Amino acid sequence: MAGEAQADCVFCKIVAGEIPSTKVRETEHTLAFRDINPQMPTHVLVVPKAHYPDAAALAVADPGLAGAVLAEAGRVAEEEKVVDSGYRLIFNTGSGAGQTVFHAHVHVLAGGGLHEKLV
Repeated sequence: MAGEAQADCVFCKIVAGEIPSTKVRETEHTLAFRDINPQMPTHVLVVPKAHYPDAAALAVADPGLAGAVLAEAGRVAEEEKVVDSGYRLIFNTGSGAGQTVFHAHVHVLAGGGLHEKLV
């Protein structure tokens, strides 16, 4: 069920402290941690602590929490000092878009190759 931790979800296990991570920020409702396979010099994931399978499901079920995830992504960018140089926020939604962990999350990416147009 959406919102409840899922036993087979790696991000739920990270939130629960069952799998170690390099935490960047944490609030009552969100956790930000470094990606274990970074694609850029700055690559941080921001996840809601509650389980939602993707960003769209999160936005529909809990718009306030979706907003909190985005706000935390902005705070991560500030703390990582990438606001002035530019950064990208990416939600992959569905396997066809490259989502491999089906727990809503946003990638905060900065530090190289952002000049390339993706959209």
